Amino acid sequence: MAHAAADRPECWPALPLSSWKDTYATLHMWTQIVGKVRLRLTPIVNHWWNVPLYVTARGLATSRIAYGDRAFELRFDFKRHELVLETSDGQLKALPLKPRSVAEFYQEFMELLRSAGIEVKIWRVPAEIPNPIAFDQDRVHASYDPKAVEKFWRILLSVDTVFKQFRARFIGKSSPVHFFWGSFDLAVTRFSGRRAPERPGADSVTREAYSHEVSSVGFWPGSGNVQDAAFYSYAAPEPPGFKDERVRPDRAFYDRQLGEFLLMYDDVRKAESPTATLLEFCQSTYEAAATLGNWDRSALER
Repeated sequence: MAHAAADRPECWPALPLSSWKDTYATLHMWTQIVGKVRLRLTPIVNHWWNVPLYVTARGLATSRIAYGDRAFELRFDFKRHELVLETSDGQLKALPLKPRSVAEFYQEFMELLRSAGIEVKIWRVPAEIPNPIAFDQDRVHASYDPKAVEKFWRILLSVDTVFKQFRARFIGKSSPVHFFWGSFDLAVTRFSGRRAPERPGADSVTREAYSHEVSSVGFWPGSGNVQDAAFYSYAAPEPPGFKDERVRPDRAFYDRQLGEFLLMYDDVRKAESPTATLLEFCQSTYEAAATLGNWDRSALER
């Protein structure tokens, strides 16, 4: 009986972007508000690793944030559909997740922090999206479909598990598996150990993110140039010949506009083994980047 769960067939839910795009847009802004609190109150870590959220057994969380002689954590609970604030001095408060504008959420969230004695100011303009609206002015995004959000979180649970299996194969420098609220994607990144050439015209955020050679893989629920949920993989800097490599599975392809390999989420979830299919994509795209980029693979891999 102990192994019964492992014997069950994998079942990754369908979540076409069209079915929850309004909720997605609203939730994206909510995660940015929470993420910016972590950004404001934590010391900068290489490649901005101090800012993401992490997949939990119930949703997404910041991990512990120091605040004076106290600490607190913020958690999106996608089972009870609430944003939870818990402090080291025993306070436990929650904000319901329900249809409401970003402006209303921002106001009530900041009041929640103040009620626990936490004063923080964040930059109120969203990051990494076109035509941003300041959080306290955004009455455009106001949707919340709890069933769609729970499906999204269950997908993140599955993907997080696979990415952690993939990460465990590598003994070189590697990022945690983390959720970037700016681009709204779950990602894990491997490093060759060498510094990368500085990108001409790059801003300070990009310079820090890509200061070293990387091979990165991630999951993105869609929007922009990719009109549905997809897995991506890229190398930075991209070695010559990378875009022409034959990677696995066969449905993976190189998007020349994005400069990344893509594998659509539906092609993974419909596979006989979604886990094996995703691992194959992660491994084959990494091998293309590492081999063509002349990484010292014998020193970096198990």
